Amino acid sequence: MRDRTFSRGEFLRLVGGGAIFSSVGLLAACGGERGSTGAGESSEGRGEVGSASGQGRLLARPRARASAPPAPPTGLRALELGRERDGLLYVPPTYEASRPAPLALTLHGAGGDARGGISPFLGLAEEAGLVLLAPESRGRTWDVLVGGYGPDVEFIDRALQRTFDRLAVDTGTLGIAGFSDGASYALSLGLTNGDLFGHVIAFSPGFSAPQDRRGKPPVFVSHGTDDEVLPIDRTSRRIVPQLERSGYRVRYEEFDGPHTVPEAVARDALRWFTSNGGRRP
Repeated sequence: MRDRTFSRGEFLRLVGGGAIFSSVGLLAACGGERGSTGAGESSEGRGEVGSASGQGRLLARPRARASAPPAPPTGLRALELGRERDGLLYVPPTYEASRPAPLALTLHGAGGDARGGISPFLGLAEEAGLVLLAPESRGRTWDVLVGGYGPDVEFIDRALQRTFDRLAVDTGTLGIAGFSDGASYALSLGLTNGDLFGHVIAFSPGFSAPQDRRGKPPVFVSHGTDDEVLPIDRTSRRIVPQLERSGYRVRYEEFDGPHTVPEAVARDALRWFTSNGGRRP
């Protein structure tokens, strides 16, 4: 199935068969291969941003600074990293270069764009002093559902490094979030890069497919009981117990509703993210 996107029907058939919840099963279905954690790991730390994209690894890191970087313009603006598919960066008006800010990487659903990815938190970010980074997938959905980790990981890595270069980021409140396919991707990248992300937020996910697991970031999952796009019995009600059995601390919220992110749920997720209860163990 390499180099093509799953149809919704194919995706749900995989979910029904249980293969989608195993990182080995999903990556095999997508044509991806699990990377070695042996010799490649030592060279990874010396690699350039984007060089470990095939393993789902993000190498961008906030820089140690002798002084705070100059404050960038606040508000919502384009990333200006891609020609056709780019992304958005939101810097709250309360941002101060001398005070590191929390940051959430937000991921859109299939067929979506940066506006869709950033929307659950955009109206709440100013009050929380939260920086939002919303990259766009290179295709209509994220690479792990097309042919395996690669181009999207590379683009996200570059977007993160540019943001880290320009902003003072609180490494203790650095998270990855997404809705629908973006939630699945947030779980997959978040668990693969738990040494970078201290929080993972998944609104109505369909699967979790980490290439490898680093760290144990706490996880927030929400799902509507009337979801007809990614039915809850075949997705979150399986994903959450598996995460808990693997030792992850999970905050799980079900709500009466369809495939969406209610504002109340987004508020709960943001409160969890920025509070002590949401910090990594």
